[in-house]
Amino acid sequence: MHALEQKILSEGIVLSDQVLKVDSFLNHQIDPVMMQQIGQEFARLFKDAGITKIITIEASGIAPAVMAGLELGVPVIFARKYQSLTLKDDLYRSKVFSFTKQIESTIAISKKHIDSSDKVLVIDDFLANGQAALGLADLIHQANASVVGIGIVIEKSFQPGRDLLLEKGYRVESLARVKSLTNGTVEFVRD
Repeated sequence: MHALEQKILSEGIVLSDQVLKVDSFLNHQIDPVMMQQIGQEFARLFKDAGITKIITIEASGIAPAVMAGLELGVPVIFARKYQSLTLKDDLYRSKVFSFTKQIESTIAISKKHIDSSDKVLVIDDFLANGQAALGLADLIHQANASVVGIGIVIEKSFQPGRDLLLEKGYRVESLARVKSLTNGTVEFVRD
């Protein structure tokens, strides 16, 4: 997605050869026009997959997931990273290790929002090691629902996440694939 790549080049900040900061438009401040374009692109890519639900993880996956849900006309569920007073019973739970935060979290969704008839699209902001996507897929499988694909806004292709997800048989569609962050420069994968 050319517009997303241009946004990354103009506003992204390379913090190291492993970390790209995009808090000006994706995971702190949100650019609604960019999110709308991202939602439209995910809808285009997955329009024939029979999607009934979208699942993401709080918080940075919510904006692109909601926009894709709007385009596809399906509900969006976001997995919570902590228990709350209103989300404590009848949950599917999984563990996820965050590369960026270097911590393990338990994520959960309510059993009442997903069942075996659902065909689910997973959407997340970043793909690095694939742990968030695998945790979300685990929640979906616990409900005996189907994972029809995994949509990623920004993939760090130099990390093993894509290969891990493909080995498990998942369809992975990434809108921007970063080949390298070496020397403070973003280089994209070119097919």
